[in-house]
Amino acid sequence: MDIGSKLKRLRVLAGLTQEELADRAELSKGFISQLENNITSPSIATLLDILQCLGVQIKDFFDEETETQVVFTEEDYFIKEDKELNNTVKWIIPNAQKNMMEPILQIIEPGGLTYPDNPHDGEEFGYILSGSVEIHRGNDMYVAKKGESFYFTSDKKHYISSKRGAKLIWVSTPPNF
Repeated sequence: MDIGSKLKRLRVLAGLTQEELADRAELSKGFISQLENNITSPSIATLLDILQCLGVQIKDFFDEETETQVVFTEEDYFIKEDKELNNTVKWIIPNAQKNMMEPILQIIEPGGLTYPDNPHDGEEFGYILSGSVEIHRGNDMYVAKKGESFYFTSDKKHYISSKRGAKLIWVSTPPNF
């Protein structure tokens, strides 16, 4: 664990200079600098004093956070082509089914459609990037074209089709694809 970098990050987040932190913890500015540059290590008592000055609990300081990916590129996408339904689904956030919502990039070829979905708890949102789609929900049908969006609750049987082809971003919660 890089204690020095963590202390520096917490100090900066608290809006303190090295000198201000040193004064509050009754230490020298030079000692704080050495800690932040991993030249020396604090005793447990000194670390507790510094963390108290920064308003951080020791358990939180040592809690290892795993870095989560925030930005995804095409190399991260999972792609599924369905020749039968004449569409392509790109999961643009990998493993999104573990999240509350699951965004996908759906490409529907002319005459293609999405998987019919039975009623379930949840919501569906989409944004049409190109072309137009027909949203079939229960006995109703709605049309959305490029630049338009749609939203509905998933409490009725639903699917999307396109006579001329379309590209859309589709987000569903909970994930069910």
